[in-house]
Amino acid sequence: MRAGATVLHAGAVGAGGLVLKDLLAQNGCDVHLIDEVDVEQGCAFIQVDACTGENAIVLFAGSNHALTDQRVDEFLDCVTPGDVVLLQNEVSGVTHALAACAERGIPCILNPAPISHDLAAADLSAVSWLVVNEVEAAQLTGEREPDAVWAKVSKRWPNTSLLLTRGKQGSVAYTGDERYLQPALSVQAVDTTGAGDTFLGYFIAGLEEGLPLPRCLSLATCASAICVTRAGAAQAIPWRDEVEAKLA
Repeated sequence: MRAGATVLHAGAVGAGGLVLKDLLAQNGCDVHLIDEVDVEQGCAFIQVDACTGENAIVLFAGSNHALTDQRVDEFLDCVTPGDVVLLQNEVSGVTHALAACAERGIPCILNPAPISHDLAAADLSAVSWLVVNEVEAAQLTGEREPDAVWAKVSKRWPNTSLLLTRGKQGSVAYTGDERYLQPALSVQAVDTTGAGDTFLGYFIAGLEEGLPLPRCLSLATCASAICVTRAGAAQAIPWRDEVEAKLA
């Protein structure tokens, strides 16, 4: 939403999670498909290095794993022409959603973090963009060097484009025969929590607006660079006008 995209969020919140649903709504997200379930709220325990701003995250699944395949199908029934589905592997039902998107012809973007054995073995042929960091790329392909990762991805899933984020080394996007390198911006990191989500949100917003890939990458890079200079997660994500001003 802060990147300027129209977002409908589907999922579940448990005990103590209504504040998260409210936060999404306050930022302009359509939350009518977020269920309230009778389990503990899923959450993340985040440790941040005071010197580098790097983080380590431990996840508790809770309500995030309360989604059934039937409910996923009901969510997908709400998809309309022109929509794109973003999937992230902290929730249950992702492999089912991938198969259902393929069957229905729904384009989807996948951020497979955290990678599970099921997802590593899943058919990703319905994925239009696979978005991974270097660790996730290695878990999926056995490779870390960007061109080698792309060689494996393009061979296994020929219709899938790849966005590989590399921290201080920037990012690289592959689609068809095209390759785009995006340098990182040099900033003093305070907290890297949420940087990847910020990058992905801005990248997708750019794609949905029909912007050229280099512009999508520069927007995403600038937004995530701003994010890491602030403490916290959701509250650290910049609004689109701030990012545009930095790029002007």
